[in-house]
Amino acid sequence: MTGTSKIVLIRGLPGSGKSTMARTAINVLFAGEINGEKLVHIEADDYFMLDGVYCFDMAKIRDAHKWTKWRAAKLIENGRIPIVANTFSRIWEMQSYIDMADKHLVFKTTKEFKNIHGVGDEVIERMRERWEDYEGEEVL
Repeated sequence: MTGTSKIVLIRGLPGSGKSTMARTAINVLFAGEINGEKLVHIEADDYFMLDGVYCFDMAKIRDAHKWTKWRAAKLIENGRIPIVANTFSRIWEMQSYIDMADKHLVFKTTKEFKNIHGVGDEVIERMRERWEDYEGEEVL
């Protein structure tokens, strides 16, 4: 598949294991299929990391998503494969990423761990209520 751009999206509610999946299990899922050195895990949360400390600022969430899309596009441009782990509760939130590449894979994480960013239960429940399934996504 030389010359074919790819992107991997991992979606799920806060605390569902998106980041863990992207960081630790992705090479197992793609063993023998994709050169692991080409895979790069990115997410909007990266934008809020300052000296190893997560400093979320809701006023900057749009900037974080714009920055993440820019990073994904640059990775694809450089022949890399971005693995983007974000909530993506609505299909339109994924669409611009899907449109970046010739091929895409979408995974949905469904585990329930303690979310490490302190997202409140009421916020998670609102996300759950507005969730849209994506045809063809693989559930993990």
